[in-house]
Amino acid sequence: MAYVIGVDVGGTFTDAVLDDDAGTVLAAKSPSTPPDYSRGVLDVLELLAEQLGKPLKEMLADTHHIAHGTTSSLNALVMGNVPPVGFLTTKGHRDSIFIMNVEGRYLGRSPHELQNVLAQAKNHTLLPKRLALEVTERIDRDGNVVVGLDEDEARSAIRTLLADGVRAIAVSLLWSFRNPVHERRLRELVAEQDPGVFVALSSEVSPRIREFARNATTIMSTQIGPGLRDYLTTLEDTLRENDLAGPLLVMQSNGGAVAAKEAPATAISTVGSVLTGGVVGSVALGRQLGHRNIISTDVGGTTFLAGLVVDGEPVRDTTTVINHHPINVPTLRVDAIGSGGGAIAWLDAGGNLRIGPRSAQAVPGPACYGNGGTEPTNTDANLVLGILPERGLLGGRKPLSLDLARQAIDTQIAKPLGLSVEEAAAAIYTVQNAQTGDLLRKTVVEAGHDPREFVLYAFGGAGPAHCAGYAAEVGVDEVVVPLGPVASAFSAYGLASSDIALAAELSDPTVVPFDPERAEQNFRDLEKQVREGLDRQGVRFDTVEVHREIDMRYSMQLAEVTTPVAGGTLDMAAIEKAAAAFEERYAALYGKDAGFREAGIQAITFRVRGIGVLPFSPELPAIPAAASPDPAVARVGHRPVCLDAATGYVDTPVYDYRELRAGHELAGPAIVEVPTTTVVVPAGATGTVDSLGNLTIRRTSARSAS
Repeated sequence: MAYVIGVDVGGTFTDAVLDDDAGTVLAAKSPSTPPDYSRGVLDVLELLAEQLGKPLKEMLADTHHIAHGTTSSLNALVMGNVPPVGFLTTKGHRDSIFIMNVEGRYLGRSPHELQNVLAQAKNHTLLPKRLALEVTERIDRDGNVVVGLDEDEARSAIRTLLADGVRAIAVSLLWSFRNPVHERRLRELVAEQDPGVFVALSSEVSPRIREFARNATTIMSTQIGPGLRDYLTTLEDTLRENDLAGPLLVMQSNGGAVAAKEAPATAISTVGSVLTGGVVGSVALGRQLGHRNIISTDVGGTTFLAGLVVDGEPVRDTTTVINHHPINVPTLRVDAIGSGGGAIAWLDAGGNLRIGPRSAQAVPGPACYGNGGTEPTNTDANLVLGILPERGLLGGRKPLSLDLARQAIDTQIAKPLGLSVEEAAAAIYTVQNAQTGDLLRKTVVEAGHDPREFVLYAFGGAGPAHCAGYAAEVGVDEVVVPLGPVASAFSAYGLASSDIALAAELSDPTVVPFDPERAEQNFRDLEKQVREGLDRQGVRFDTVEVHREIDMRYSMQLAEVTTPVAGGTLDMAAIEKAAAAFEERYAALYGKDAGFREAGIQAITFRVRGIGVLPFSPELPAIPAAASPDPAVARVGHRPVCLDAATGYVDTPVYDYRELRAGHELAGPAIVEVPTTTVVVPAGATGTVDSLGNLTIRRTSARSAS
């Protein structure tokens, strides 16, 4: 027996999904354990072993690999909880990281912030100026050494940084992506003085044109690299002590995993690891259900995440933004806001009800947890509204206090607004659904898609309770709640479904039509990097897929569009075909006739993505069929539930998911209780259990509502 395990370490809960080569799928959920998240990983693995009826060591000895996703790196960057790092750059270019170009005034800012240009400040510096030092060297745009590296000056700069207590140094030199010789020599000079210092080179982390973005990406990767290295080393050592046979893999932002020992070198590529797990899981489940256009939504304890699958493939991006700084790494496009189950409800200066982005997290947690939290959250509102059972979460293992939830909402929301506790809780529920619906409009509509052409997948601990509400906000007709064995651990299911994925890229700006031999050499060099990287993973692959692409743009524009390039030897016909594909994609994104071919087309960055397809990945097993559509056999009672302040509390049937079978149909309003989550089927909707145990929610008057 061989197992594959996915582990999703969130801010509130740690989830795990296990699959074996016989088709068994199991899931477990346990509270996260900050600051030592590895304890929570062991806790959830113990729960899986209990379900198997095996000791932990025996389960791990039969494990093919563990795919691990964590929010710790992302949280460290967002909150600024990172150690001091040094920065070495070309003489005369130190201030690039502080000036932030014009991008520092608009990246990551909301529309209403952008309207007040004079109020924008570039106040998110990555490091103090004393830790940013210059070295004499110069390489030109063609990769020629114009001025050699002054090694004595470089040694002095390194000594200065080490004397200041720096234990990690980022190196980003001008045009180093065309010739990294000076960056590599600086790494050797650091090792001469202290081989224990962590060093990251921009030519390895982000070999792309544009100085500011490359500097920022390299610095942030350096900030989280040592912490990620130490965490993964400790975790892997602990797993080996417990007889883990296969490798520990770490999910990356690009939707694929990489060996734990490889991850710290390009640590920035892991910041979206948990964010992408749900999208990868949606692709896997979509293959089983025949869905090719999917809106993937995950409402966890801290965040609401939304991603897209179009024509069976996740939508990708080449950059993301953290604290107003660009991050140049390939990624799956996932939008996020702080609107999870633990998001705190509060009143702004104008007395308006707001939800998030602050979260109660795992500690102290929502007020109803009874762990010292006093601020009202989405979870507290759902308990007051009757959506959550008073006996608690996780099948009663996580008790909840209705009195504490009511008290928090009453003192901080209800009384200031002149509402009853119930009215205030209903308002929290409504605002939560509205603001998550707003994010979906950005994710889907602003990307040029019609939501009515998509199926929405909803998961996470709080997703099934809110999905019908935020789906209605954007006019989606059909919602699938993945239940069965995965339920609220769906992101962990995505991690277990992932393959190994590596990307190599190189900026080499040129004008279309360009020299086919030069482009072919770029792709050959990148493919060599990718294949060597796959060989280092220590995993046997069924197959290896290699994909070529180029980031292209119209001349004198900044909007680059990633364009696929056919395999095989490049010739002029293939280049023209790629240019035509760029124009087609550009028109789809920005509107028909928005392009201007007469301006010329430029190829900016060449990229190769390599995917090592693993021997097996989990598929949800079929469940028994119901004798009739009537779900009365699964009904466990009724309770008053309020989903609309105008309607008030309605006596609502409650169903035990474990007793539901394929073909059962539930008329809303209804509540479905799953050991790890709760599903709301609102009035005017029906819920149908499919052959894999998922619950599909459809509005009975969907088209008219749209």
